[in-house]
Amino acid sequence: MEQVTVTGGRGVIDIRREIDRPELDPALRIALATGQLRRPLSETLRPALDLLVDGPYEVAGPERLDVGVEAQPLTPWPPADAVRVEYYRTAIRAGHKPVALLVDTHILDGHHKIAAYRAENVAPVVVRITTGA
Repeated sequence: MEQVTVTGGRGVIDIRREIDRPELDPALRIALATGQLRRPLSETLRPALDLLVDGPYEVAGPERLDVGVEAQPLTPWPPADAVRVEYYRTAIRAGHKPVALLVDTHILDGHHKIAAYRAENVAPVVVRITTGA
């Protein structure tokens, strides 16, 4: 787990209130889709962290989502793009580990990935951003 402090954040996402789903940086979306996240994680996630309100956060993962923890979608569920879900199902069956990005328990990026993992009865691989102490 990494501790990170956001200063000068744009405040688009405030995890203490309802979250709107902003568009993420394309390079970050590709890294999440392929599971190719570099360390330190806080640097890789900088485009997403810069959307948060200022304050302390913890970043953890990639890791399997604990049993019993339910990821909350920010868009209608299930995702409408069945082709995209099938793409991720195929990747998961081939041994790839696409990563969903959660802010607390809300799915910021990865609705199709989470749906694919669920369809395959596999615990999703996630990176979690949570408010720090």
